[in-house]
Amino acid sequence: MALRHAVLAALLDEELSGYQVTKAFAAGVANFWHALPQQVYAELARLEKEGLVAGREVVQVARPNKRLFRVTGEGLAELESFASAAAKPSFLREDLLVQVQAADHLDTDVLIDRLTERYAFAEAKAALFEEQLRAMRGERGEAEFLLHGARVGPYLTCRRGRDFERANRDWCRDAVEVLRARREARADS
Repeated sequence: MALRHAVLAALLDEELSGYQVTKAFAAGVANFWHALPQQVYAELARLEKEGLVAGREVVQVARPNKRLFRVTGEGLAELESFASAAAKPSFLREDLLVQVQAADHLDTDVLIDRLTERYAFAEAKAALFEEQLRAMRGERGEAEFLLHGARVGPYLTCRRGRDFERANRDWCRDAVEVLRARREARADS
């Protein structure tokens, strides 16, 4: 997937400024795609030049003018073409996994500290995703929202982010337990 597709997807529901697209990335799209603000702005410029988004200038009083962008018919066709192609599997690249791979040759206490930090991060991020899911559902239960909610795509991707972080949290907890048990077993021998 290219950044262009993630930006186009972020613009599907409404006209947004570059700042708002960047915020949308931080709140939702970042579940599956990371981009720096300058990358988002550069991609918006490319998409506009290619006719996949249309931008318009909004004059503001006492604030700098801003540009709002919306997906064009050509942009929607680009997304449809992207969606019709087989999705490539993703590959996990994470420093912590390399550290755990080398666990038998590293300081166990330091590694446990790294795993504990990652556990806390994953727990906090999963909680943020859960808050977003509740906000999207409103008063509806999840089953009702999934059948009748206005937009299910952002909900499903947010749910995937929550589940991913829960799995990270649980794996970190399990890895810490194993490392502690092995350390204690060696101390008892």
